[in-house]
Amino acid sequence: MSEHRNQLDGCKVLRPHDDSELPQPTKPKERGSRRKTADRFKVLNTFVDFGLVGLKRNEVAVWLVLYRDSRDGIARTGQTDIARRIGASPRTVIRSLSKLESRGLIQIVHRGGLNRGVSAYRVLPLNPPDV
Repeated sequence: MSEHRNQLDGCKVLRPHDDSELPQPTKPKERGSRRKTADRFKVLNTFVDFGLVGLKRNEVAVWLVLYRDSRDGIARTGQTDIARRIGASPRTVIRSLSKLESRGLIQIVHRGGLNRGVSAYRVLPLNPPDV
C-alpha cells in the first residue's frame, strides 16, 4: 500500500522523461525567406492602397482568400470552398473571379472542375500609378 500512496486509482505511472524523444531544433531560416515575406507584404500593401477602389465587398473577400492561400504565387482552391469561406454563393464567386481577372489582380492558371481537381489562381502584384 505504501508504494501506491502517490498514485490515484486507475492511473498509471509514466516512465521518466527522455530528452532524446524531444523534437530537435530546426536550422535557422534562409535569408531568401525574408525577401519572400517582404514581397508578400508589398503585394498586400499595394492592393490595399490602390486595388480596393471600385471593388465590391465580395471581390475583395475573394482576393483576400486567394492571397492567403497562395504558395509560391499560386492559390489552389475550389470556387465552392471560397464561397463557403466568404459567405457567398458560388455564382457570386465566379463573378468576382471574372472581375478580378479583368482588373489584372489575378490570373486563372488552371480551371478545375469535376474530375479535374481544384482551380489554380496566380495573385498578381499591382503596378501602382505614379504619384
